[in-house]
Amino acid sequence: MKELLRYIPPVHELQKDEQFEKLVKTLSIPEARVTKTIQTEIDLLRLQLIEGEEPVENPSKQAFFQYILDVTEQKLHIFQQERLFKVINATGTVLHTNLGRARLSDSAIKQMVDVASNYSNLEYNVETGKRGSRHDILEDLLIEITGAEAAMVVNNNAAAVYLVLRALAKDKEVIVSRGQLVEIGGSFRVSSIMEESDAKLVEVGTTNKTHLYDYQQAITETTGMILKVHTSNFKTIGFTESVDTKDLVAIKNKYPHVIFYEDLGSGSLFNFEQLGIGDEPLVKDVIQTGVDLVSFSGDKLLGGPQSGIIVGKKDYIQKLKKHQLARVLRVDKMSYAGLEKTLCSYIYGEEEAKTIPTVRDITKPLEMILKQANQFSRSLHQLTTEYKLDILEESSQIGGGTMPGVELPTYVVGVSHHQLSSQNLARKLRNNKPSIVTRVKDEKVLLDFRTISNEEIPELLEGFRFLGNV
Repeated sequence: MKELLRYIPPVHELQKDEQFEKLVKTLSIPEARVTKTIQTEIDLLRLQLIEGEEPVENPSKQAFFQYILDVTEQKLHIFQQERLFKVINATGTVLHTNLGRARLSDSAIKQMVDVASNYSNLEYNVETGKRGSRHDILEDLLIEITGAEAAMVVNNNAAAVYLVLRALAKDKEVIVSRGQLVEIGGSFRVSSIMEESDAKLVEVGTTNKTHLYDYQQAITETTGMILKVHTSNFKTIGFTESVDTKDLVAIKNKYPHVIFYEDLGSGSLFNFEQLGIGDEPLVKDVIQTGVDLVSFSGDKLLGGPQSGIIVGKKDYIQKLKKHQLARVLRVDKMSYAGLEKTLCSYIYGEEEAKTIPTVRDITKPLEMILKQANQFSRSLHQLTTEYKLDILEESSQIGGGTMPGVELPTYVVGVSHHQLSSQNLARKLRNNKPSIVTRVKDEKVLLDFRTISNEEIPELLEGFRFLGNV
């Protein structure tokens, strides 16, 4: 082992090598960064040797010398790669949480670029020439769309829940049905966020059944809030019962000291139910029942950038805006810009709303999906005969913890390669540029064109052509 350790070259010798100079010039990386990477690899090699590992075959001074330079070059190439990059979502899951959820509309993207590349009136009142508030930027649009008295935006719906509980129910009892103590992605639990907010959880009912009298019996002088959590990421089927929002509003109206807050989670501004898609409540319909506050996500069914939207009674919204956490949880100018144009699409009518990719893809006609699938199959067959292609009937999911149990009929192209297994092909597609994320079923790679745009098809074809000739 001591003999092998003596083979490790010093840093200054490696710095004199042509490969070192080439890395600095071709990758435009400062010498200090290349040197630091070399030192890290030397330390790692020394540790491996001490622990009895032999990462270099036929060890010698020259072999170690070249090994360190080669590994350094590899690590520097990886370091220069983009960490966040484009992915073609061929899974058919419209709001794929792992792939960034909602895609933004062209108008939203244009507005975000314009605001990001220039100064803006984020906190400046152009009319008065004085300081303004970012809370005012989108409030009129949200009031118009939802029918609420007031509105504000924070950085996601989890933040909205926390802010409402902390600002309005700290050290007070908050009544929640046991069947609504949900956990969503990333182990975010309603009960845990209530604990963090210093609100006191009061559970009522059972997992599958909660009655009106359960709430009535739980209300005391120390009750601060009734919280209804929309179970948007799961569905309980069978012997179940829950209390309607209107009935909870009626209870709340008997107790002036109690706030009724409904966390909708997804928050739909488009009537998908009229098209036979799910039964997600519209935000404006919930507001009309008389609830005090409603919160929902901006990057789920709404189809905008990540954000949490709170709408409701003006007095409560004003308290939220003035709370110290409002600054901690605020969103930036680009999110406001993207959300503004997304909201405008809803105001301009149903057809304009369908320009929002989330709404467009969820409501995408079957004949359009089939047309894309046929077009792709014909084009790929002309490029290469290395694949077997089948057009199959399947189903898509909406995803993002939204509309559980709702399956959208779709068409997929089932792809199999004459040499590669389906798992191996899927892996190669994921590591393609751009990355192509697919489903695998029955030894076929499935491409669901519900979530593939016409603009992405040429890149999709090129990816398959490149990988076909293995």
